Amino acid sequence: MFVIPAIDLKGGKCVRLRQGVMENDTVFSDDPVAVAGRWVDEGATHLHLVDLNGAFAGEPVNGHIITEIAKAYKGLTIQIGGGIRSLGTIEAYLDAGVNFVIIGTQAVKKPEFVGEACKAFSGHVMVGLDAKDGNVATDGWAEMSGQNVTELSKKFEQQGVEAIVYTDISRDGMMQGVNVEATTRLAKAVSIPIIASGGITEITDIEKLVAVTQPPLYGAITGRAIYEGTLDLAEAIRVSQE
Repeated sequence: MFVIPAIDLKGGKCVRLRQGVMENDTVFSDDPVAVAGRWVDEGATHLHLVDLNGAFAGEPVNGHIITEIAKAYKGLTIQIGGGIRSLGTIEAYLDAGVNFVIIGTQAVKKPEFVGEACKAFSGHVMVGLDAKDGNVATDGWAEMSGQNVTELSKKFEQQGVEAIVYTDISRDGMMQGVNVEATTRLAKAVSIPIIASGGITEITDIEKLVAVTQPPLYGAITGRAIYEGTLDLAEAIRVSQE
C-alpha cells in the first residue's frame, strides 16, 4: 500500500481544511513546492494535490503551482483533483506532467463526463467520491447528492476509471481515526483500486489499512496528521511497504 501525502492548495498556499469548510483552514506553508520536496525526502513516491479554489470555482486556479511541482519532481506519481470539469483541463494537467486526474463533483453530476474522459485519456482518470454514511457529497461537500457511494463506484468501474479515491467526510481533517470498515466494504464491492482518505491520525491507522488484505488497498492519503506531527511520514511509508 502506498502512503500518499496530500498538499491542498488555497490562494497559492499549502493548507488543510476541517470537514471541507473553506473558511475553517490552517495554513501550513506558503511554499507548496518546498513542501512537496519535504515529503519526497521522507520517501514519498506518490503525491495527492487538491486545488481547493478550483473545486469551488469549477476550473483550475492553482494550476501554475501544480505545474511547478510536477516539473520539480519528475519521478513522483502525482494525482490532482479540484475543478476538473473539462477534457481541456485534463489534457493540460497531463501535459504538465501530472499522472492522474481525479474527477469529483462533475463525476456525480455528469457521470457521462467520466466515460468521455476515460476514452480520451485511458489510464489516467480516477474518481473521487466523498461520502458520509454512504451518501455522496458534491461541491466541496456543500451538497449531499442522495446517491450511494458503492453503487456509483460500480458504475464508474464499468466506465474504465483507474481507481476510486474514497473520503469519509465526517472524519476528514478531524484527526479521529480512519473509517476502516466503510473503506473495506467499498474495496470488496469493486475490483478497481481503492485509495483511502479522511481521518488518518497516527501509525495505528496505517497498520489497520495495511491489514486489509482481501482485497488490499492501493493507497492511503494523509494530510493534517503529517503536518501536525501525529504521524511520521517516513515511518508510515516503511510500515506500508513491509
